[in-house]
Amino acid sequence: MSSRGTETREKLVDTALRLFRDEGFQSTTMRRIASEAGVSLGNTYYYFASKDELVHELYLVVQRDHRDRALPLLRQGGSLAENLKTVLHSGLDVMTPYHDFGGSFLQSALPTTSRSSPFSVESTDARAMAIDLMREALTASHQRTPPSLEKQLPTLLWLTYMGVTLHWVTDSSPGQARTRALVDGLAPVVAKTVNLARLPVARSLVGDVAKLMAKVTAREEETVR
Repeated sequence: MSSRGTETREKLVDTALRLFRDEGFQSTTMRRIASEAGVSLGNTYYYFASKDELVHELYLVVQRDHRDRALPLLRQGGSLAENLKTVLHSGLDVMTPYHDFGGSFLQSALPTTSRSSPFSVESTDARAMAIDLMREALTASHQRTPPSLEKQLPTLLWLTYMGVTLHWVTDSSPGQARTRALVDGLAPVVAKTVNLARLPVARSLVGDVAKLMAKVTAREEETVR
């Protein structure tokens, strides 16, 4: 893509994200994005076939910002609870400007068949980036991962993050304080659960979880191919 094409594409993305924040996802049309960006509607559709494609750009922007914010804050040799809390709170910090349109966006993103879903094939790059951040948090922590969960645990932590995000979207408390409190309480529980998974009494359960995650991952990879 030429430098001019790259500039036009970035202008459309920046404009769309601003309109999503200020006016809401449902109220923002492709025509409005084109008008605000000073780009013809036809040219806008050349770069992005629909708002769904711009949503994936939002995912990528959020994940890049999340990674840039969280990585310097991870404490090498720190506890998993501490580092997981850092990652989750950093994610909420990055998403805060988008909270007002979260509810309407959720209606579009929740169906698993939706291209806007964080679980969709179209969201693969953003999802992989988020899972890799969880892997970085695990690597930085002194708490060792049970061998049977080593491959799947970053994905499990990402699913935890998705659960926190769902709560955040529907949280009407000032500054989403309830979600912040949830993170503070959840991170130590997750860390304790990972630690318990190393004990012989929990190995059967851990094995079941690992097998389930292997199946889910395999199906996702098949879908992507």
